[in-house]
Amino acid sequence: MRLSIFIAFASSALALAQDTSLAEVKKAFDDAHVPKDINLMFEPEVLLEVTFTQPAAKPITLRAGVQLLRNETVGPPTYNVIGASSEGPFVIAVVDPDVPTPQNTSIAQIRHFLGGNFYRMNPKAPTLLYNNTPAVSEYLQPSPRAPSDAHRYIFLLFRQSEEFNKQTLVTATTSIEHFNISSFASALKLGQPIGGTFMMVAPQV
Repeated sequence: MRLSIFIAFASSALALAQDTSLAEVKKAFDDAHVPKDINLMFEPEVLLEVTFTQPAAKPITLRAGVQLLRNETVGPPTYNVIGASSEGPFVIAVVDPDVPTPQNTSIAQIRHFLGGNFYRMNPKAPTLLYNNTPAVSEYLQPSPRAPSDAHRYIFLLFRQSEEFNKQTLVTATTSIEHFNISSFASALKLGQPIGGTFMMVAPQV
């Protein structure tokens, strides 16, 4: 049942542009059971735009729930935030809660990115986020394995706490498997995400 919701939403999202409505983003998260499956509330305050450049085509900016081909997600993506009153810092996390399959999540969550010290202070691109420190976990391209259904790749934006830059729970050598974004956010007092989006990526055939 859940898979059919994913497919229906992803198919309709392909024809649409990037996220423009907080209510629509929240509905997409709820319809895909994202808050329940990552154990976080999701009441977005801002729009998080995630854009992937393409070698021979226009860049792709996600709309929550859109399905992309794996070769469209090479990345790393760029991030914009629309509607934030603060200049930062922010934390961005990307997780896959569907490993090895959406029906068997015994290895999930996989951490596909974790970075902090993101700011939106560039006068040439006032909503474009940039960070001034290395990522805790560099971006990892989606690589779901057959015969799995499509996986959800969830991008979350948090206000950064003072604890983040001192944390040692996750380092560059920490396994990306069995990550728990809810526990991590709680331990570092990040609160609930203030923005987010997600994409669907199926195994490459």
